[in-house]
Amino acid sequence: MKSRFFVHLHFLSAKKSFIKLERLLKIIIFILLCAALASPIVVDKFNPLNRHGKDIVLSIDGSGSMGSSGFDMEDEISKGERLSRFEIAKLITADFIYKRESDNIGVVLFGDFAFIASPITYEKEIVVDMLNYLTHGMAGQNTAIGEGIALGVRAFKHSKAKSKIIILFTDGEHNSGDISPKDAIELAKERGIKIYTVGMGNRGEADEALLQKIAHESGGEFFYAESAGELKKICKKINELESSKIKSREYLLKDYYYWTALLLALAILLFLLYREAKK
Repeated sequence: MKSRFFVHLHFLSAKKSFIKLERLLKIIIFILLCAALASPIVVDKFNPLNRHGKDIVLSIDGSGSMGSSGFDMEDEISKGERLSRFEIAKLITADFIYKRESDNIGVVLFGDFAFIASPITYEKEIVVDMLNYLTHGMAGQNTAIGEGIALGVRAFKHSKAKSKIIILFTDGEHNSGDISPKDAIELAKERGIKIYTVGMGNRGEADEALLQKIAHESGGEFFYAESAGELKKICKKINELESSKIKSREYLLKDYYYWTALLLALAILLFLLYREAKK
């Protein structure tokens, strides 16, 4: 019987792997360096950390008169439903909120008194959710325009935005509250806050002279909407007047990840040097 010899039995040894650990780690280092040279990047133009927009407060009249129907005569917004002025205002302002991609938005409701329904935030869904919870009469039946402005000013307490705006919607006259519109205007002027005023309803219902005064003295503009369609156009006009430049390249948030690959490659290299030093 002829003898058979196996001269490469060392390949079957359990002590050594077919590919040594050092070789595998060197391959990983090479791959990581290639990844670092490729300079992986994530671009996010909607990230709130990148916004260069404006801080806006929507101050909405929630008095009893805002419960009146018949504001949407052309049925443009109501779609067959019998909606009040207040409900139509909520639908139109919700659309306005979603279009302000780079801005922070807050909501104030006023009647006999005023309260901050939603603080100024970048989270549009949260603001619209809070807006949907509001009903006319929730803050009383009367119209405290001074309170509506003053609470809007207070909402900017922690704001660092260069551009601060209040958009006030009302269908009535100032007849309630502890703060006069005159004092409220002064508060807004001291903080550099611009106020757009929007009268709603039939001519003569809202105090046009007062609303014009508020807008003029704060550097804003006055508008009047006798229908839902006109209110929608006014919000579109304000959106254009206060446009943001979120689409410009300089406002894109760029996160570079090449340093992550370099750090991993360096860590593995140090490990190999440590193993070599111990031999």
